[in-house]
Amino acid sequence: MPWSPTLLRTGSFRLDAGCMFGLIPRVVWMKWFPPGVIDDANRMPLQTNSLLLESNNKLVLVEVGIGDKMSPKEHQMYAQEMTPSGGGKPRTILDALQEVNARPEDISAVICTHLHFDHAGALTRLDPSGGNDPERPILTFPNAEIISQKQEWDDAIAGRSTMNKTYLPNHLNPEVRERLRLINGKTEVFPGITVTIVPGHTWGQQVIKIDTARGPVVFCNDAMPTALHCRPTTNLAYDVEPYTSMIERAKLLERAAAENWTLVLDHEPNHPVFKVEREADKPGNFHLAPTQL
Repeated sequence: MPWSPTLLRTGSFRLDAGCMFGLIPRVVWMKWFPPGVIDDANRMPLQTNSLLLESNNKLVLVEVGIGDKMSPKEHQMYAQEMTPSGGGKPRTILDALQEVNARPEDISAVICTHLHFDHAGALTRLDPSGGNDPERPILTFPNAEIISQKQEWDDAIAGRSTMNKTYLPNHLNPEVRERLRLINGKTEVFPGITVTIVPGHTWGQQVIKIDTARGPVVFCNDAMPTALHCRPTTNLAYDVEPYTSMIERAKLLERAAAENWTLVLDHEPNHPVFKVEREADKPGNFHLAPTQL
């Protein structure tokens, strides 16, 4: 049976635009944005996108976003989206699930592209019965196994990253470890869902390919976080191996065009679902055409 995908928007945030485009000069990437989009702190808007997959009454979640454990200072630093009701609460995957009438306890598995806080932070959440201590969180999805590449988990626990505060102990705690299913390389983790390592941003990050009634849907990792990154040299300053990211992004786009994949971009703040088309007059370049799931 094919999987039925539903797009979830788990909360917007901002990161430094220079870091998001690596070696590309500001004078170049500023032309890609309408006036006023880059704020006074040089930050660009981003989103934490997720997919809810359903087949035979089984619910699988792809990516979970930042979550609710950041401090007020961090909320401000990242301009994390707050819920309309106020109270200083950030929007999280729980808000997105509620909007599609799904409960966290109904999720049977969670697959993250990698384990940085903006992709896996919401694996745990503040305990509503035990105060607001971010160092004593509870599992957000108490009945779900958590699927990760072993390489990614090992690097996360060892803190092997270009950033020293992106693999956080409060979302990689022993409770999460107990729920882990660690895999090595390309694996069909469920019938119709296959994960494949696409290194560069981290060594163990993966893309998730899902069989649907409308053809293959591929949830991208940070090899291509937004539509603006559909360019040969748009690597992140956060990448552990920028050249590898460039090569892997090109391979991803080539295969997406050849096999008619539908791509979902993990951080695209606008419409994040695309088909990939080759640019006939520019060999090696691609165009993203918005589409629907």
